Amino acid sequence: MVTHRDARGRKRAYDFSTFSVPEPWQRSLAALFAVKCAPGGGWDSIESSEASWYVVRPFAEFLSELDDMPMDVDRLTAGHWTAWRLSLPPSTNGYTKYSTVAGLLRMDARLARPVREAMAQRFAWASGGEQAYRPEEFDQIRPAARRTFRAALLRIRENTARLAAWREDTFVPDSQEWLLGEALDVLARTGDVPVYEKRRTVRKRYRAALVGGGAEYTWKRLYLSRKEAVALAVLIVAELGLNATTVSEMPVPETLPGTVEAGVPVYRLRLEKRRRAGHRGQFESRNLTDSGADSCGRIISEALEATAAARRLLGRLDADIDRLLVWRQTTPHDGQGYPKAVRVGPFGFGVDETGGSAWARSVGLSGSPLRRLRKTVNVLHRREPGQNSQDTHDRVYVVGEPQAQQAAVPVFAEGALDAVEAARRTVFTACLADAPAAGDLETATVDCSDFEHSPFSPAGQGCAASFLLCTACPNARVTPAHHPRLAHLLRALDNLHGVVEPTVWEADWADARARLSDLRGRIGAPVWQSALDAVTDTDRVVIDHLLNGDFDS
Repeated sequence: MVTHRDARGRKRAYDFSTFSVPEPWQRSLAALFAVKCAPGGGWDSIESSEASWYVVRPFAEFLSELDDMPMDVDRLTAGHWTAWRLSLPPSTNGYTKYSTVAGLLRMDARLARPVREAMAQRFAWASGGEQAYRPEEFDQIRPAARRTFRAALLRIRENTARLAAWREDTFVPDSQEWLLGEALDVLARTGDVPVYEKRRTVRKRYRAALVGGGAEYTWKRLYLSRKEAVALAVLIVAELGLNATTVSEMPVPETLPGTVEAGVPVYRLRLEKRRRAGHRGQFESRNLTDSGADSCGRIISEALEATAAARRLLGRLDADIDRLLVWRQTTPHDGQGYPKAVRVGPFGFGVDETGGSAWARSVGLSGSPLRRLRKTVNVLHRREPGQNSQDTHDRVYVVGEPQAQQAAVPVFAEGALDAVEAARRTVFTACLADAPAAGDLETATVDCSDFEHSPFSPAGQGCAASFLLCTACPNARVTPAHHPRLAHLLRALDNLHGVVEPTVWEADWADARARLSDLRGRIGAPVWQSALDAVTDTDRVVIDHLLNGDFDS
């Protein structure tokens, strides 16, 4: 019995005598469990010990069902442990069972070294909960995000041009165009058009010029809304395969000198991927070129244009903030309740899953697309890690993705066919016989039982293949009388390997050498050595003619 009293004074008793394993196992597991339950052992709450209890029990049940069940920890073998590992599903649940039981058993000094080495092997698993978007879904999301952001960009571009024209004294003073320009100037300097402070309504002087008092006619003229910033983030993720946090925290990209003047801007993105608490982030930089509408750098050019006014005002409010994704709050409390929300004046930064869901609902989609979109891009489109190691990319993102599995089927099939073909070329397929058979014809290397029906020539025309291919022919018969000549041929090929070009060797001689090596393994080293000792002058002459091509027609 093990009783756990946690830091809050709660108690829970665990009876290991209920496990269906021998008593030594029950006592060993109980002792290890008690160490973890003790103060400072690692399990500070009843929830921790309960979770582990329900993991250790299946391990005990697995041991009890083995035909060669070990009697205690010191009798556990690497084979037992490997069988346990293979019985677990390749999922988070399976990994939890694997790591928890391994952590307990490693504390027992009696655990054998081979078992510890087996425990050190990686447990391959995939999260599998989130699947990539199907092509038709992906094709629906990008246009929706493009429509949302494109409308905002055109709106901001038009009003930015009006503001520039007003500052250049293009309009007649006090005309409607001039009043609109003046309102935009106030908006650019303060974050809002001229309003009455108490009522927060547009001042009467500017109402006609602004056309209305809603967001579309006031602050949205120069700034993105929260949903529009999400749409921009969706486009960036769809292009680059970054996660939402990286996009949210992305500083304003640097423009490489001279590239704007050349008409082809090149942007350097500084990216950081957050790690778990206590771990440093992963930093990298990427260069993107805006060489046209279809280039990956075009979305960065448009993002810079859409957020320019917000970033200029932000620089006056707080010079320490350096973010690309800046949006203007719809209300003073817009997004304030969301985790890690950062607000400066009327501006918010980045995106989160809640904002992603809000945008998705506004365009008729379900759920925030950011996480699934990143997986879709990296697994199915870029097909390379996105701020992950290759191992994490393969194990977590690719292995459990049904579309990746489906796409891999023809690749595996082609590989299997290639493997079969390679086996046919390099595996000895002639028949081994104790003595010659009546009617067999002798060749330079073996006997032939059916010269007219060769797998290497059209039926009925006789075999025209090289005698080196006899070892790959099912019609060939190899008796002990052929062993000396074939053993000498293998040694001659080994000598030839060192004097010919590698490409020539692989093309002309490697397969024949592999088949003879396979034959040597089949008949055994002692027989092969005896065959080498029995090589005659005739064997040497025939092999010399064969390698020199004198038998080729």
